[in-house]
Amino acid sequence: MTLPSFIPPEWHAPLGVHALMTTRLGGVSVAPWDSLNLGVHVGDDPSAVLENRQRVRKEASLPSEPVWLEQVHGTSVVELDAANTPRMANTVEQLIQSPRPRADAAISRHRGVVCAIQVADCMPVLFAARDGSVVGAAHAGWRGLASGVLGATVSAMGLPPHQIIAWMGPTIGPNHFEVGDDVVAAFRDTAAPNDAAQTEAAFTRKANGKWLCDLYALARLRLAALGVSSVSGGGWCTFEDSQRFFSYRRDGQTGRMAALIWLAPAE
Repeated sequence: MTLPSFIPPEWHAPLGVHALMTTRLGGVSVAPWDSLNLGVHVGDDPSAVLENRQRVRKEASLPSEPVWLEQVHGTSVVELDAANTPRMANTVEQLIQSPRPRADAAISRHRGVVCAIQVADCMPVLFAARDGSVVGAAHAGWRGLASGVLGATVSAMGLPPHQIIAWMGPTIGPNHFEVGDDVVAAFRDTAAPNDAAQTEAAFTRKANGKWLCDLYALARLRLAALGVSSVSGGGWCTFEDSQRFFSYRRDGQTGRMAALIWLAPAE
């Protein structure tokens, strides 16, 4: 049996903060969801999704069932504790019936609660307090990024931004993320005054009138404007690396990966 393949964030997280990013490798789903699809909403066999989630839970030694969100490309943040952490899903019925908070970011100050963000081109951004008191995760596709999901997450953490570190997970890269004028306008209209030129530089005009968008550059600008200076990650392209990553832009019907973060339970 092939085991799940994870990407551990390379960042200076404090002791007690655990995080990982799944890839598409090491599951049981068949094409086009092959193989470690963690999304129950994408048309895959629920029994395969259940097995995939159980494999991740086991191999990553997760302390609890991740809190899977109903992501809507918005800016809502949910604070998670023991009260809204679901039971371990061991049957298809439990998998399907498990409640999913409607939000695009989650934070937790409680040990053993796993924040989860699902992606297949959008950027997952993980956050941790330098003192290990709170963690967070945000779903930063272009809509959420332009609308302020990163700022909403930082604000919900309740700490001065310089006390927070961030990690950007795999997203569609700047050579393949083609967008229209509406996306450019969304970022122009919401950019900090001092970031106008750098925001413009994150877009490259194509001969067909479309633009290529650099989500990593835009996320760094937004985090810097918030005052989050310690930012790691970036450099992957989900579209290019079909062996490791799902990509909605590349394949249409496809699976979902997850970025997970939690505070270790007290010993």
